[in-house]
Amino acid sequence: MAINISDAFARKLGAFVALSATELDVLSRLHRRRRTFVAGRDLVHQGQSEQAAYILASGWVCSYKSQPDGSRQIIDFQIPGDFLGLRSILLHTSDHGIQPIVEIEAAEVRKQDLLDAFAHTPRLATAVLWAASRDEAMVVEHLVGLGRRSAMERMAHMLLELGARLALVGMGNKTGYDCPLTQYHLADALGLSAVHVNRVLRQLREEGLVTFQGGHVAFNDYPGLVALAEFDPTYLDQVGPLLD
Repeated sequence: MAINISDAFARKLGAFVALSATELDVLSRLHRRRRTFVAGRDLVHQGQSEQAAYILASGWVCSYKSQPDGSRQIIDFQIPGDFLGLRSILLHTSDHGIQPIVEIEAAEVRKQDLLDAFAHTPRLATAVLWAASRDEAMVVEHLVGLGRRSAMERMAHMLLELGARLALVGMGNKTGYDCPLTQYHLADALGLSAVHVNRVLRQLREEGLVTFQGGHVAFNDYPGLVALAEFDPTYLDQVGPLLD
């Protein structure tokens, strides 16, 4: 049975490749091993070898690097439609950990299944390469944020980026989106303390730009927030299929 085009992974890849019925059928086969994972327990451990990859169907996860002192740096947040642990099946060991933020459902993808899919549908392989390249572009943007943006700009940029990514898979728009992240998640991602995160969110709210309360991000002044963050979504490459 072919996967419905409303599926998040198909919608995401559809931003790069206009998927054919054959390619959608291959995607449906990649989704056949569905599993549920609880919040807080790693799917992939840093340094782990021979790990399957996953396609996130529902829920949010974070990818992170652990430090010797027990602290962590969150590299990115993954949302439905994202590949999890792709590098862990292409490299000998995983270079980072992946942990559910809430209970999630994900499709387990084994290495041979992925290679077979690529062999039979080269355009699909190209689309996955695009998705991986896009993820790398986001990491570069996050590095710029950590090194060159103020705390206010960093927060604004991340909230806008998450909104744009969620809009691509039908889970957000320019008015806002549901978001399960805590101030501790944001602190570990933005290189701030939880206290500083609280202060920044309060300031953004008081200036009428964005409100993050009760698990929901509401854009009160979207253009103003874009101006503050100097947010240019070009690096997300979501303008439409490049391959017909």
